[in-house]
Amino acid sequence: MSQDLIKSPEPFGPLPTQKQVDWQEMEFYAFIHFSLNTFTNKEWGYGDESPELFNPTELDARQWARVAKQAGMKGIILVAKHHDGFCLWPSEYTERSVKNSPWKKGKGDVVKELAAACKEYGLKLGLYLSPWDRNNPDYGKPAYITYFRNQLKELLTNYGDVFEMWFDGANGGDGYYGGANEIRKINTLEYYNWDETYKMIYKIAPKTLVWGIGPSEARWIGNEEGYAHETNWSLLRQKDDLAGKVHYTEYMSGHEDGEKWVPGETNVSIRPGWFYHAVEDDKVHTLDEMVDFYYHSIGRNATFLLNIPPDKRGLIHENDIQRLKEYAAVIKKDFKKEVLAKSKASASNWRENSPKYAAANTIDGNNETYWATDDSVKKASILFRFKKPTAFNRVLLQEYIKLGQRVKAFTVEAKVDGVWETIANQTTIGYKRILRVKRVTASELRITIADSKAGIVISNIQAFNAPDFVRMPAIQRDKSGMVSMNTEAGNTIYYTLDGTRPTAKSKKYNGSFKYDNAVEIKAVSLDNEERISSAIRIVKYGVSKENWKIFSASSGDLKTVNRIIDGNSATTWNFEGDVNLQSQEVIIDLGKEITIKGFTYTPQQIGNPLNLISNYELYSSIDGKTWTKQSEGEFSNIKNNPIEQIKTFDQVRTKYLRFIAKSGVDRSKTVTIGELSIVE
Repeated sequence: MSQDLIKSPEPFGPLPTQKQVDWQEMEFYAFIHFSLNTFTNKEWGYGDESPELFNPTELDARQWARVAKQAGMKGIILVAKHHDGFCLWPSEYTERSVKNSPWKKGKGDVVKELAAACKEYGLKLGLYLSPWDRNNPDYGKPAYITYFRNQLKELLTNYGDVFEMWFDGANGGDGYYGGANEIRKINTLEYYNWDETYKMIYKIAPKTLVWGIGPSEARWIGNEEGYAHETNWSLLRQKDDLAGKVHYTEYMSGHEDGEKWVPGETNVSIRPGWFYHAVEDDKVHTLDEMVDFYYHSIGRNATFLLNIPPDKRGLIHENDIQRLKEYAAVIKKDFKKEVLAKSKASASNWRENSPKYAAANTIDGNNETYWATDDSVKKASILFRFKKPTAFNRVLLQEYIKLGQRVKAFTVEAKVDGVWETIANQTTIGYKRILRVKRVTASELRITIADSKAGIVISNIQAFNAPDFVRMPAIQRDKSGMVSMNTEAGNTIYYTLDGTRPTAKSKKYNGSFKYDNAVEIKAVSLDNEERISSAIRIVKYGVSKENWKIFSASSGDLKTVNRIIDGNSATTWNFEGDVNLQSQEVIIDLGKEITIKGFTYTPQQIGNPLNLISNYELYSSIDGKTWTKQSEGEFSNIKNNPIEQIKTFDQVRTKYLRFIAKSGVDRSKTVTIGELSIVE
């Protein structure tokens, strides 16, 4: 039969637009959070901060672009306006912008500089415009929607193509609002009239993909921790979502029965906060975590949006750059040695036995060709036979998503010494799925699509032999000062306590030891067989909490309240009083006078709801009677990013701390604490 007469597979289910395909192929791009919050040391500004505070001394958008390019990123999304309403471009619709800052004597334009830098380095430009504006007096009223759309027009018409417009889901709450200083609640799905807003965007910027609230073309992945679920559909029941019937945790997997193509975007910051805070310079995500982000996002059918926040200079910090270099080097090495291209491919079924749809298409390096089965065949195997036994520990698969996402389950097997071994049982594939598997030396590789919605259509399959990656040791110190470490089986830990770099000649870890004083522990794991070292784990501890005790608590179980100072954030405790009716407090006796410059609150990490504290006050005292307020405010964005919250202030001597929970997230009656600690 003539190849031209063989019917191509019909599209199945919701399909991506070419814009969505192009977006997903970008895979990895940067987020830039840089604004007044950088200079006020906040995550969310209240809206009353002076534009005169914005004064970077060395702002260099070319450095941002250069760092992103060297890390392998394809674009940058800039936060042009965050919730406090300050604009990084000289908007004609407000005075709250760079034009009233001392930076460049009010003549600067961060968006313009970044657009030029992206063009120079071959990157795409994306923009974030916060729908919520805690400064604008009209927020919550119809007039604000006109203001919001006018600013959208400015951003989409004055700076060239914008590959993604990012609309944050945080909307409504307390704020300055032109001096009203009140709480304004809105219906997120109705207030902005998203249908009209989207029509406007597509009319003036048809190449722009819109992310976030409303009938968006891509979705939040449901967490800010850098991962999608292993099962991840690019489909979403968007009608239900727009009706408020979808919980955000469902975004992590999408919907198998979704009626709209809305692929997932994972987002995470390279350090705990989204904006730069000097106190986090030693809390940049570890190399282990960064590599996991890659495999848990791009490797699970999502894109990877990594935040790299410039510091007060206007530069990406050196620690962040170093980690990005290490990360990029690992990923490059992992995918350097592909082993399937020279194998012989065959399949249990291919469309009308035509070479046009044969198994070899999966290893031809052309993503526009594919292996396809007959329409009625929803279970089939594809086999790769090596010329000689070949080692690999990564398997990459891609569906031809222009015809829809189909695969529901698949198995990966390797033939080792004549015996088939199952090395993976998985579910979805989508645009891209990457599996980290144990290294095997096999004569054949077989992938069985066990279940598919329709005929199978696979465009690319690859296997790689990545270098061994040794994970860093875990380190923990309890309240009494006992330090414990652990690592993977077959590894040995070496560590230092004096700040020097640990090597195989450093002290060997043989078991828990006591260390009460402030210390910086550096440790590595060494693979005993391969003699390969992990990256360095660095942890800092202040004086141990051995002499700390709870002096009083306004409510809750006093027998277990010590959990909040036991050095283990996994043990939690909660107030029993209704925080909405009366603030709840706990007083800690530190055992002796010490100098502190901040405190940390680690919320509950597991469970639903997490019963998070949203607003707080912290007081210090020498005698437990006379109190001085050291810090107050909100734990901004804690609902979406429930990590350790760090609050700093001027140094103070104290013996007692009084922590007050003023309110809970979503007006939770009960609020919970994982751990309270100090910054020395």
